[in-house]
Amino acid sequence: MEANTVNIHADLIVRCRNEDRSAQFEIYKLYNKAMFNTALRIIGDENDAEDVLQDAFVSAFQNLKSYREDASFGAWLKRIVINKALNQVQRIKKDLMLAQDIKEEANEFEPEKTEPNYTYTVEQVKSAISELPSGFRTVLSLYLFEGYDHKEISEILGITESTSKSQYKRAKDKLKMIVTQEVNYG
Repeated sequence: MEANTVNIHADLIVRCRNEDRSAQFEIYKLYNKAMFNTALRIIGDENDAEDVLQDAFVSAFQNLKSYREDASFGAWLKRIVINKALNQVQRIKKDLMLAQDIKEEANEFEPEKTEPNYTYTVEQVKSAISELPSGFRTVLSLYLFEGYDHKEISEILGITESTSKSQYKRAKDKLKMIVTQEVNYG
């Protein structure tokens, strides 16, 4: 029974392996929105996310022979998208540790004040996430939206587990600050 759930698009995948363009287009239509959103959450820029999406699909179709079907096609494709997105982030920002941003964060540190309960819209939160520095946004997206734990994130990004945890905490703090400023001053 599990094999059926893993390979729900087995017929399309076989056709894609035979370079059937219509099957490739069907797979693209099935997965493009979810994969675009994954890339966008990591990169934060729609144009770059679109580039990553296209590159990921081309790579997936070219390397379909390496898909072993031990996981769902969607999970395999998502891994390609995440890797392509992370490569793009590394090209845009060579240093994921963001030493400068961490230094600025330390200078901006103030004791936390009790704030009133705000209700934020999805658009406010999305906008605030896009304003995060790329390293913070990457760790936050991988942890919150993609479901990776800090150990996995540290392996993916080549950072320590404690760095992943601290960047996640700083990302949450900065996100809270951005959203609160938008509500107060927006």
